[in-house]
Amino acid sequence: MSSFVERYLNETRQILNAVNVPTIEHLAQGLSAVRAHGGRLFILGVGGSAGHASHAVNDFRKICNFEAYAPTDNVCELTARVNDDGWESVFIEWLKGSRMTQSDALLVFSVGGGNKQQNVSVGLIRAIDHAKELGAKIFGIVGSADGYTAQEADVCVVVPPLFPARRTPHSEGLAAVFWHLLVSHPDLAQTETKWESLTK
Repeated sequence: MSSFVERYLNETRQILNAVNVPTIEHLAQGLSAVRAHGGRLFILGVGGSAGHASHAVNDFRKICNFEAYAPTDNVCELTARVNDDGWESVFIEWLKGSRMTQSDALLVFSVGGGNKQQNVSVGLIRAIDHAKELGAKIFGIVGSADGYTAQEADVCVVVPPLFPARRTPHSEGLAAVFWHLLVSHPDLAQTETKWESLTK
């Protein structure tokens, strides 16, 4: 095994050992409560996190019977809004068009979580502000405790940035671990996955 492979995997183990486990449990409970009250789940992410959002929507819908959506799944609407109105308003206008209410929730996947001062991920910030104004729940899985998502969310799992040189791959890689944990959690999972059903 190469020294880099060993180092990367050891870093991953250290990060997992440093994660706040009760926060993940609170996130599962929070998501379960939203679903129990008939709320919808809107999952936001940009870049690689947009891919996470799409995959997670599938899992929450199919495994957890949770009505879930990602605005980045509709490339026609996404690019029309970017072209006509600009990137920063894409998510908030999509949420308005979806008639988000206080019964619904946001789940944000992001490395930094947004930063007003540095003008980073403003689209996420505006969506979070809109959800707050409505009284909707805000959840996150991010790689920074200092970002806007972590500061404003009701519950936010932070991937500890123990290795700054690889903050993005660790944050995005472990975000996938955590949402798969969530859709497998007994408070959320309702439908058995295919391969598990075949190996009984």
